[in-house]
Amino acid sequence: MDSPGGLALTIVMLVLIVFVVIVLVRSVRIVPQARAGVVERLGKYQRTLNPGLTILIPFVDRLLPLLDLREQVVSFPPQPVITEDNLVVSIDTVVYFQVTDPRAATYEIANYIQAVEQLTTTTLRNVVGGLNLEEALTSRDQINGQLRGVLDEATGRWGIRVSRVELKAIDPPHSIQDSMEKQMRAERDRRAAILTAEGTKQSAILTAEGQRQAAILKAEGDAKAAILRADGESQAIQKVFDAIHKGNPDQKLLAYQYLQTLPKLAEGSSNKLWIIPSEVGEALKGIGNALGGTNPDPRSGDLFGPSDDAGKQPASS
Repeated sequence: MDSPGGLALTIVMLVLIVFVVIVLVRSVRIVPQARAGVVERLGKYQRTLNPGLTILIPFVDRLLPLLDLREQVVSFPPQPVITEDNLVVSIDTVVYFQVTDPRAATYEIANYIQAVEQLTTTTLRNVVGGLNLEEALTSRDQINGQLRGVLDEATGRWGIRVSRVELKAIDPPHSIQDSMEKQMRAERDRRAAILTAEGTKQSAILTAEGQRQAAILKAEGDAKAAILRADGESQAIQKVFDAIHKGNPDQKLLAYQYLQTLPKLAEGSSNKLWIIPSEVGEALKGIGNALGGTNPDPRSGDLFGPSDDAGKQPASS
């Protein structure tokens, strides 16, 4: 059975071993890659730990929670923002930032993530407040650039670098969305009507141009045909004229041909009145001379010479 002195010595040894283990655990620290730690000695900033193995003085040095040096992405909830034309829109933002100075991020700001969120909200309201709804919807790159510039300048003294700010969504009120959809639909209908009218106009122009060219070609064809017909008739008349002169016709033949042409003047159902030319008497005279008779007098109405009773005198009563 152990004596009381031996038991006390065993307890003391166990306490010493536990103390040594605790001292070793608190003295040796390993900082992972892309992490940084801030060491305080007796409550005052002492140094910043880099990745790797580090020895601390137990009960004198205190290691604060490690900071992530990688680029972080924080998505903030939708924020109501009033535009220049007094419309409330809901805007979602995403901020990309990175801790560049662990000491400033620890001592210059209490909660840098909350600070970035509030600064983003106020800056966003200032930027969008100077734009109307249409400009806010179409100027995302401009808004992103202004937000990034303001945030990067303000968070620089906090040991934070803002690399990028993005607007995930800009949601106008439902009534405005309906109006915008109607406007877009009306704009599409207007463009469709314009395109249809342009097509109809081009079709009409092409049709008229085709008809004009067809009429020109037809007129040119008719003109050439008339010229050819006139040339043919001229040549025929010339040949007939030459043939007549070569045949040396006398007055009898000409008068006979003239009388043969007279019936053609009365052809046609629309002829109601037939006027006998004054040359008929001359033609009949030529025929009478050819037959050896007396010259007829067209004015007397006797086309075949005097009758047997011409020399008789009327009986007196």
